[in-house]
Amino acid sequence: MWVYEKKLEYPAEVEKSNPRLAREIINQYGGPDGELSASLRYLTQRFTMPNNYTKALLTDIGTEELAHMEIIASLVYKLTDGVPVDELKKYGFNDFYAIRDKGIFYTDSMGDPWTAAYIQSHGDPVADLTDDMAAEQKARATYEHLMDLTEDHKVWDTLVFLRQREVVHFQRFGEVLDKVQDERKCKKVF
Repeated sequence: MWVYEKKLEYPAEVEKSNPRLAREIINQYGGPDGELSASLRYLTQRFTMPNNYTKALLTDIGTEELAHMEIIASLVYKLTDGVPVDELKKYGFNDFYAIRDKGIFYTDSMGDPWTAAYIQSHGDPVADLTDDMAAEQKARATYEHLMDLTEDHKVWDTLVFLRQREVVHFQRFGEVLDKVQDERKCKKVF
């Protein structure tokens, strides 16, 4: 099925703990435009794609999004590692801590748990690919906002990498959307 190399796709390093930044970054783990939502969206939509190339693309990007979840979880963990409870409370982690200690959980930055309502799978390749392109742009914008919020150069480097992957995914979805639309035009001509 896959070959799993036991290392992150990109190193998730931090200069020092920062629970405020962890609280903001966790949105990309379990928020509406985060990596879990993207992965499940693409891995579900692939079944109704019109050809093997498009199915493979959604599978590839969907599994890469799983790797991005690993990176985000590593960042959040490292940003909260060793932080005393009083400091966690200061940055709004009280409810989270009460239930999960410092365990990583699928939540947005406001503490709302992930829900399947965040994803779409319409069954129409044009609608789904267009939605996927929008999802990648929302994720790119979120990474740019997170980049604005950090002064940690190591975290910033990781966020730049993740943002760039969103741009590449957007481009690939655009290319495959053009092919799908061209195929539809050809079918209608005959």
